Amino acid sequence: MTTLCEKYRGKCFLDVKGQDLAVDRIKAFIKIFPSKKAILLHGPTGTGKTSLAYVLAQETNSEILELNASDLRNREQLEKVLKPATQESTLFGKGRIILVDEVDGISAADKGGLPELLSLIEKTKFPIIITANDIWQQKFNLLRQKSELVPLKALNYKTILLILKEIAEKEKIQVNEEILTSISIKSRGDVRAALNDLQAVFQINKPEEIGERDKEDDVFNVLKQIFKNLVNHETLRLYDTVNMPLDEILLWLEENIPYEYHGEELAKAYEVLSKADVFRGRIHRQQHWRFLVYQNILLSAGVSSAKEKPKIGFTLYKKPSRILKIWMSNQRQQKKKSIAVKYAEYCHISVKRAMREFPVIKYIIQKPEIQKQLKLEEDEIEFLSK
Repeated sequence: MTTLCEKYRGKCFLDVKGQDLAVDRIKAFIKIFPSKKAILLHGPTGTGKTSLAYVLAQETNSEILELNASDLRNREQLEKVLKPATQESTLFGKGRIILVDEVDGISAADKGGLPELLSLIEKTKFPIIITANDIWQQKFNLLRQKSELVPLKALNYKTILLILKEIAEKEKIQVNEEILTSISIKSRGDVRAALNDLQAVFQINKPEEIGERDKEDDVFNVLKQIFKNLVNHETLRLYDTVNMPLDEILLWLEENIPYEYHGEELAKAYEVLSKADVFRGRIHRQQHWRFLVYQNILLSAGVSSAKEKPKIGFTLYKKPSRILKIWMSNQRQQKKKSIAVKYAEYCHISVKRAMREFPVIKYIIQKPEIQKQLKLEEDEIEFLSK
């Protein structure tokens, strides 16, 4: 059976949602080829890196040769498979796109893997598209220099919700919007994960059962289960039922740990929390999204296991106060900077100047036609209206 991911893979650039900057960059790359011979698409899983390569092939009427870098373990394999592909002509004179998928799979210890790939980039007669989740490892220094770097971001849940609605309508399946919204939020920007969850809904006769299971628990309820109960098989999944990012959950835990834990328990809980914060920092600085699983484990089972026995009695949990305000301020600052970067690039001024003049710029870019020219995202437009 064809998966929804395959069935609804984009056929043209208009099908690519929420990645306007990446689309523009890949269009520009194909125009300047061969002055730049490789483009490196990087970002979290499920953001459309591979799909974008296939869309480019469709748009340029090219055949695509896909290779998974994890299968190309040494110089001999790379030369045997990639070298002919980068130099030989195609049937019927069509163009060709070489896709090297998941380049993270090439180890620095592999015999000649990366050096040979770099050599082939130099010699290729066809554009090479490389995809990776994390390209900031030291072993990729030369690859970054020889490639056009294009970041893809995790999609806003509202964009994913629109995609799911369109597909549900095309499949003629009646799905409660609450279920679609829940799937969109829980996907954390991963379109592939959202489509897989949607397919699971399609295959169940009573999709409302999933809606009931996915219904949000109040954050206070979840805190109660973390703090009061011992670790069990449901602990790791508690945060899946809360419409709240892990970063904000961390602040709720930090605020309320002292109301439940004392002495050695308190020390253990805060030690676990500090480790979760370390992973949070690595995720944001280095885009190591796979660390989300460790952050979740520490914030759920880790904090819960700080106690030796279940706790009884009622505890009044409080919203994060000062720290939440700082976090929200940082979120606003990030939105402000992302808008300033787009404005600075469009107007050919420095980002520093755009940030300094933002009160005036904010007034200028209130018009929808200007927002469209700057290619502002929905959340950025929403920020401007506040």
